[in-house]
Amino acid sequence: MTIEPLSFPRRYARTQRFTLGAPRAFTVAPDGSRVVFLRSRSGTDRANLLWVLDLADGGERPAADPRTLLGGADERLSARERARRERSREGGAGIVGYATDGAVELASFALSGRLFTAELRAGTARELHVPGPVIDPRPSPDGRLVAYVSGGALRVVSAGGEGDRALAEPESRTVTYGLAEFVAAEEMARSRGFWWSPESDRLLVARADDAPVGRWWIADPAHPGNAPQEVAYPAAGTDNADVRLFFVGLDGARTEVVWDRTRYPYLARVHWSAAGAPLLLVQARDQASQLYLAVDPGTGATRMVHADEDPQWLDLFPGVPCWTPSGRLVRIADEGGARVLAVGERPLTGAQLHVRAILDVSDDDVLLSASAGGTAAAPETGEVHVYRVNDLGVERLSQEPGVHSAVRAGGVTVLVSAVPDAPGARAQVLRDGKTVATVVSHAEDPGLTPRLTLTEAGERRVPCAVLLPTGYTEGDGPLPVLLDPYGGPHGQRVVAAHNPHLTSQWFADQGFAVVVADGRGTPGRSPAWEKAIKDDVAAVVLDDQIHALRALAERFPLDLDRVAIRGWSFGGYLAGLAALRRPDAVHAAVVGAPVTDWRLYDTHYTERYLGDPDRQPEVYSANSLVGDGGLVAAAGPARPMLLVHGLADDNVVVAHSLRLSSALLAAGRPHEVLPLSGVTHMTPQEQVAENLLLLQVDFLKRSLGVDRP
Repeated sequence: MTIEPLSFPRRYARTQRFTLGAPRAFTVAPDGSRVVFLRSRSGTDRANLLWVLDLADGGERPAADPRTLLGGADERLSARERARRERSREGGAGIVGYATDGAVELASFALSGRLFTAELRAGTARELHVPGPVIDPRPSPDGRLVAYVSGGALRVVSAGGEGDRALAEPESRTVTYGLAEFVAAEEMARSRGFWWSPESDRLLVARADDAPVGRWWIADPAHPGNAPQEVAYPAAGTDNADVRLFFVGLDGARTEVVWDRTRYPYLARVHWSAAGAPLLLVQARDQASQLYLAVDPGTGATRMVHADEDPQWLDLFPGVPCWTPSGRLVRIADEGGARVLAVGERPLTGAQLHVRAILDVSDDDVLLSASAGGTAAAPETGEVHVYRVNDLGVERLSQEPGVHSAVRAGGVTVLVSAVPDAPGARAQVLRDGKTVATVVSHAEDPGLTPRLTLTEAGERRVPCAVLLPTGYTEGDGPLPVLLDPYGGPHGQRVVAAHNPHLTSQWFADQGFAVVVADGRGTPGRSPAWEKAIKDDVAAVVLDDQIHALRALAERFPLDLDRVAIRGWSFGGYLAGLAALRRPDAVHAAVVGAPVTDWRLYDTHYTERYLGDPDRQPEVYSANSLVGDGGLVAAAGPARPMLLVHGLADDNVVVAHSLRLSSALLAAGRPHEVLPLSGVTHMTPQEQVAENLLLLQVDFLKRSLGVDRP
């Protein structure tokens, strides 16, 4: 019997975009003796194990295996844990996150809502029997205690499993202690809600009360007997959760941290290290001003260390704010048209670098990731590199073209590199600049190599990736075009790496020239490039897509009479915009999980770009697909549109697509709707993810008149 090989769409879904089996979530011990990380056993296994790489002998060994710890039973996740994973776009299983003590001797993690610890030197793991379901367990820096959240309460237990007790319990069903509220987790990249003191004698604990937040109901139409799920969703212009911060002692005594929460309601960052007082970053509701605050642990009083203002908005960045070991403030700032590293009040980088994240801070230097600044003479399209920066200058650690990041401690650096001409990512362990180990990856080879050209298009120098069919030759003539963007904030798609372009190449191999363009509003070039979309996330981003398309047609075999676009989330919004506003240039659209009415999206994201809907309703209408800026502004022929949306989506709720469909129907515009039962904003289900790709190809070929096999 001959077994047919699996299709690329099935393999892509089964391997979760070829990420399963790849090592991730690295932690380096402060003595430089070992590296801790997560990895599943194969490229199709979702269950991550906790691993330790011993740098003395180069051996890797599992410190915790979820199948053994659960006795082979399937995982059971609480509703809160499922929500946390949705916020972080976590599709894996097993051990998906862990925390360690200061010495990286003890790790803690949750499995099926149960609490486990692992002795990292010994490689042994055990369960601590505590009330569940357990969320986000974290050892104290001295390794003697583990704090965790259960039932909305912050609890603590000894590392041996004794003395479990609640330190802060919710006063009502709307209150939680120690968890990030929705907008913090979804939009601020703050997934935590509690922080240990360096001395392990108390914690900073966030109290979130979502009583002021409006209630939405996510129903499951495929199972009408199930009650709808209640969701506290802070839509633009409405109330957010009330967030306060407390010092909580191990005896339960608490002291509230005091700042002007009316003026600065967003608790964006918390940093607590031995280098200085606890440090907060708090933002105004409009995100045009923010304060860096040092906190007195004895009284909860705060003093301002630094203040930022910006006429558009202030972004949040990984790794900052923090203190240097000598007590100087480290931050990323937009100054002089560049995004720079500042230590104290002094910028240490200039326009040559566009700083993206702080990776580590030592007495000698700051380790950061950055792309080439907008003033770079030779473009490094899609590249992100790792640099050492200090008062003496800047040194680039990563050399080959690609996307690089790093983790560092104890004189050891784990450099993770993805490059255009090799699948996956390579994790090298460096000491004194020399490779001492390479962490094994079990990720599958995609069996597909992107025929990729990274370039810039037009007078605006829009970063683009162009992918042609694998066997294409110049004599084959022009190709129908598929625009495949994200095109919006936080979503860089044009990257100098192999795997991010696999799906685009698969579409190219179906007979398309695929164009991915990162226009204004996308990250990676300059503050002005990102902030050009203030009050206009529609016209600017759409104009850059068409600008790039027409400029590329002068250099690549693009048939401008047959152009389609596909996208998901913001990309779905952009696809809908293109079909409605530019039918002269775009002839079909796959509109996936789109935001069609910005009044239905969350506060922190939407108000950053479009302001308060009550103060500038005209801005919201102009940027909507269903208001005055949508169908009312649509002109020319109706273009085929396929609307796709998960019915269980609690981020971009299905109401967005339903309202667009209703508006299209009322306007007499034909379209297709594909509802995905039980699917959230992610599409982790293997069959759904596979068939979704196949159905899109069929729709695009039908709509453009391309031959279908």
